[in-house]
Amino acid sequence: MKNILNILKTSKFWIELLIMTIGMMITACAVYYFLVPSKLIIGTISGLSIVISGVSQSLFGVALPVSTVIFVVNAILLILAYFLIGKEFGLKTVYTALILGPMMRVLETYFPYERFIRPDAAVPSIMGDIWFDLCCFVLLLSAAQAVLFKINASTGGLDILAKIVNKYLHFDIGTSVSVAGAIICCTAFAINPFHMVVIGLIGTWINGLVVDYFTAGLNNKKRVCIVSKDYDRIRRYIIDELVRGCTLYEVTGGYTNEKSIELESLLTKDEFVQLMAFINQNEINAFITAGNVSEVYGLWLDKNHIKTRADKR
Repeated sequence: MKNILNILKTSKFWIELLIMTIGMMITACAVYYFLVPSKLIIGTISGLSIVISGVSQSLFGVALPVSTVIFVVNAILLILAYFLIGKEFGLKTVYTALILGPMMRVLETYFPYERFIRPDAAVPSIMGDIWFDLCCFVLLLSAAQAVLFKINASTGGLDILAKIVNKYLHFDIGTSVSVAGAIICCTAFAINPFHMVVIGLIGTWINGLVVDYFTAGLNNKKRVCIVSKDYDRIRRYIIDELVRGCTLYEVTGGYTNEKSIELESLLTKDEFVQLMAFINQNEINAFITAGNVSEVYGLWLDKNHIKTRADKR
């Protein structure tokens, strides 16, 4: 209980809670306004829920509310998330997954999509065209997915399956989303004609690409290589001010044949800007190269670990 109270007192908890809530609001609007009206089935649990709702209407004459089906399916997948991915991811996804259904229920009750569709429309579509609906849905959902993955959460449903595949088979998260989504898309044959299923498959593929694009943009780090006689001054700044580690290599100049020290470090974009400002302000002569790194694992993410080791020295 004490640990829970300590977590509730941190700004990190409330910031991430706000991010998750906004992300799920965007997801709920994307699903309800761009998938539900046209019954466009993209490879998501929301899409699968639309299929289940349509099948229940065909078999029993009563369509189960999509929001209710989403709630039930997500509840089952959350158990998998907790045990197979981790407690933090599982608990965060409990929150995001369980609020999606109620959020959609609010939209169904107070802001029904029927208000925004022209009565003479050939196809029930908010944008008036299935392809426009598809583009809007993919962009909104992919942005929400990338932001939630960044804080070790997800929109629930398919993201849980994708995260499991990503963790244990080491596929890119976008590839994981596409593979799991394609399987779900094929269930749409139960309620949709062939061309609608093909559109859904294309949308699922694009969703995977866009998720990878957004994720890479959010996770990009800078690998910085610096050759300078003042390398120790730069090293101290990186360790003491930026609280990052670095590696030193002895190198030999190909033209001058002089031996020098090359310093290499991985930094965030903001930290890289700070480092460049420090070098420029102090007029340090240096040869610098920098490149993008999209994935980093291990102790780099733990600044406390680096600081503790530095203090011991």
